[in-house]
Amino acid sequence: MNANDLIESYVTDVAVQLPRKQRNDVAFELRALLEEELQAKAEVAGRGVDAAMATELLHAFGRPVDVAARYRPTLTIIDPADGRNFLWAAVIGLAIIWCAGLLMRLRQPIDSGWDFLSALGQWWGSTVIPSLWWPGVLVVGFGVASWARQRWPRTSEWKPHTRDRIHGGRATMVMGLVGILCGLYVLIDPRWLLDVLWGGRAAPAAYEALTYTDTFLQRQAPWLLVLILLNIPVFIAVIVSGRWSATMRRIQDGLGLVTCAVLAWTVLDGPVFLAPSSDRTVKFFLVLIVAFTLINMGIKLHRSVRPTPNQ
Repeated sequence: MNANDLIESYVTDVAVQLPRKQRNDVAFELRALLEEELQAKAEVAGRGVDAAMATELLHAFGRPVDVAARYRPTLTIIDPADGRNFLWAAVIGLAIIWCAGLLMRLRQPIDSGWDFLSALGQWWGSTVIPSLWWPGVLVVGFGVASWARQRWPRTSEWKPHTRDRIHGGRATMVMGLVGILCGLYVLIDPRWLLDVLWGGRAAPAAYEALTYTDTFLQRQAPWLLVLILLNIPVFIAVIVSGRWSATMRRIQDGLGLVTCAVLAWTVLDGPVFLAPSSDRTVKFFLVLIVAFTLINMGIKLHRSVRPTPNQ
């Protein structure tokens, strides 16, 4: 092949990887650029253009797939600005899934080292491997967000906001208050759900599955009841004022830490429900609540910015 054939082959390999509407224009531009550089290279070398010189130029120019990427519109799955958030979300999410699964496995009776190894094997097969759906969900979510920002750039424009604003507005706080009241009702007697859903005709086993143990009612339940009640005036004050004051933030964080401590005590102390299946389920969700609450508080602390005092 002579120099022209080599350039033609190279240009074709580049252009074929581009959208059809770009191919002819890119091929014309790239061919002219390569011919110009090849001619300049020949003048510097003081000899005529040949196949060896063209091959050397094309190798230095780069692989066709890399050259095509320079012309092709950028497709970013995860924006560089989202890279750290993606990594933290993936690591924290997997850690929560793995720890929760391991905790549930280790709660089963273990009488020997073999039982422990068996529990670890079951944990690996039933929790670790299936948990890989989480990074996949994150890739899709971050990819959709990146595409949306490129498609509608105005939606991602920076907007000033105050530190005391209510995320989601007063409507979100009202919904949170309703959730607190529902949680309060469930804590007092969760069996009312059965009456609502089945009109009092649920099976006796279902009522037993939602019956608290005496230990829980005497030890953790009063603390949880008081903590839930203390959240109500905080939410009402924020709804009325329309903002989070520094005092309200500190009160909320204090209640959150105490609640996490009581929930951890509940998980480790003994059964919550008489039915073992219900007890395992509720403790699994309690672990998730504690984990998400502490992670959220840690993120807020990490992202907090304090003005530098004047020198």
